[in-house]
This record gives sequence, C-alpha cells and structure tokens, in this order.
Amino acid sequence: MAPCFSKQQKIGLALTFLCLSEDEKKRKKRKWMKLWLKERITLNHLNILRILDSEDFRNFLRMDQDTFNELLEMVRPMVTKKNTVMRQAVSAEERLIATLRFLATGRSYKDLRFSTVTSFQLLSKIIPETCWAIYKALKKTIKLPSSKYEWDMAAKSFQEQWQFHNCVGCMDGKHIIIEKPSGTGSLFYNYKGTFSVVLFAIVNANYEFIYVHTGSNGSMSDGGILKSTRFYEKLINDDLKLSESFILPGTNLTVPYVFLGDSAFALETNIMKPFPDKNISKEKRIFNYRLCRARRVVENAFGILASRFRVFRQPISVKIENLDAIVLASCALHNFLRQKSKIYWTPSSVDYEDLQHQIFRTGDWRQQGALTPLHRTGERNTYEG
Repeated sequence: MAPCFSKQQKIGLALTFLCLSEDEKKRKKRKWMKLWLKERITLNHLNILRILDSEDFRNFLRMDQDTFNELLEMVRPMVTKKNTVMRQAVSAEERLIATLRFLATGRSYKDLRFSTVTSFQLLSKIIPETCWAIYKALKKTIKLPSSKYEWDMAAKSFQEQWQFHNCVGCMDGKHIIIEKPSGTGSLFYNYKGTFSVVLFAIVNANYEFIYVHTGSNGSMSDGGILKSTRFYEKLINDDLKLSESFILPGTNLTVPYVFLGDSAFALETNIMKPFPDKNISKEKRIFNYRLCRARRVVENAFGILASRFRVFRQPISVKIENLDAIVLASCALHNFLRQKSKIYWTPSSVDYEDLQHQIFRTGDWRQQGALTPLHRTGERNTYEG
C-alpha cells in the first residue's frame, strides 16, 4: 500500500527536491567554473605578452616593457597574495596587467574576465586594489611646490615655455561620466543630462598634474568644487608658501604669483581669469590670448589623459567607492609615463602653435574625444583666443 502523505508533507518533499536540484546545478556550475579558471596559467595575458614584439607590447599596455617592469616592482609588495591549499593566487604581474588593460581600454569587468581568465567577482576586487597600489606607489609624482624656490622654478617654466609671467599653475575641472549609482537620486546628475563626479586638477608648464581632487558630485557648481578642495583652503590661509610678490620684467609693477583659470572661476588675488569678451580693448584682447595660450597646458593634460586611458571615454560602471582609485591611479600614471616613457607623449599629442609661420595645429586628442567641461557653454577654445 502506497504511503499516505499529508498536504504539508507533500509540500515539504517538493521543496526538498527543488533545493537538492538547485544544489546539483550549482555544483555543476562550480565544477565548470573551476575547469575554466584552472586554465588561467595557460590562457591569460602573460603568455601573450611574452611573445609580443616591443611595439605590440606598447600598444597592449600603453608603456614599454622596461617601464612596466619598473612599475611592477613598485606595486608588487602591495598586491602580492599568498597561495592557499585550495587555489593558486593571482600573481602581482597578472593583477597589474588586468588593471592596466582596464584603464587603457575601458572594457568592463565582464568583458575582461575572458582575456584575463579571472572571474568577474575577483576582478571587481583586484582592479580597485591595484589602482590604489599604483596611486600609493606613484603619488609623489603629483606634488604641489612646497618652497619658495620650487614656486620660482614653476613660474620660470611658464615664463620660458609659454611667455606668461608670474603663473605657477593652470587649473580646470572635468566631469568623469559614470553609470548612475543606485539610491543616489539626482546627486550626481549634471547639466549634460548624465551622471558624473568631478576631477579638479592643477597642471604645471609640462602638462603634469601637480594637484588632483576627485569625488565631488556632478551637480556641484564650479565655485563650490574649487572651494571644497584642500588646495583652496591652503591658498586662502597662505599655507602654500607662495612668494609674496613678483616684479614683472621691464616694469616696476609688483604682482603676486597666480593660478590661471577660465571664465568659470572667480577672480581672486592668486587666481587669474580672462577679461570678459564684450567690448574689450586691444590690450585686454591680447592679454586674454596670452592667458588662454598658457592655459592650454591643463586642457591638453586632460586630453592626453582621456586619449591614453580610455576608461574615461565612456560611462564608468564601478561601485562609487572605487571610482577615486581609478581616477587617482590614472593621473599618477599620466605623470609617471610623461616622465619615463618616450612613447606616451609626442609633439603631435598636444596643441602646437608655430608663431613664425602663424600656424595653429590641434593636438591629436581633440579628434579622439575629450572629457566634459564643468560649465554649460564656457569660453571659446583657447586656440581661438
């Protein structure tokens, strides 16, 4: 005689069967994943890199092999993990390669998991961790001058390269477009109708970042972003150790050192901006041209950053708490490669003005897309100044 089950018992047996069935599916999935990931040693980027010639290596990682090896040794102590009985850890070299590919291509974690032979979940931990390690290893490359002598040298560079006296840096901000973080409403919503955080930076005469501030939400005003930075706090409290005065050559005029900004910034003792365009004299128009010409360094620095690290060319889809690591690591890498690599920056990368032949040629980055400016309309492109 067949056993008789109550309604509750039948439901319980059905639920038990479903649970066992799901467990079996998960075991099969885990087994497949293990088989796939077990091939990481033979299928990952390392084997490709070993057979690439020098040019292909540079195209793959945006740097030559010697520069990569130098960077690897700097970050290795911070990213190396121990092997366990259950699995072999992803090596420091693999972690750095995956991170550099992410920054250079902007490919998603889900896309990178196949070429790196690393799971999505692990990549979402590896890449932010390695970005922080890169920034910690290279953060000394992003440094404001800290003495009168260093500020004098910064001003001398602008004078010699851009023929603008008493300038010690050029500042600007750009939107870093992101996927809308869940539960944030309109906090990161900007005037372009997208979601973003703001990268505010100061650049020296050599297209290098000397100060970087990131994390302000895209809905903040230009003035609010500047005033939220430690740089501005130090500036108004006279903690930057700027020279108190500078005598303009050929005159008896004493002026302060200044940072150059566009029309979106407020004019202050140490912040210089162009004259309003309407009904200005010839002298003021010439001054605007010279100021905008010097200020191209910050536009070009942002342009090179976006063209070399294409993660900034599309909305970044990562947890908002990991975004700072990506931005800071990219800025530090920009400075590191600007100083170390002959292929990272070439004369055609930036705007060029041939005064002798009165020719202006735009930098290559302008044809490749650029970061979104902070203000709605803004001033004209500097090459029209």
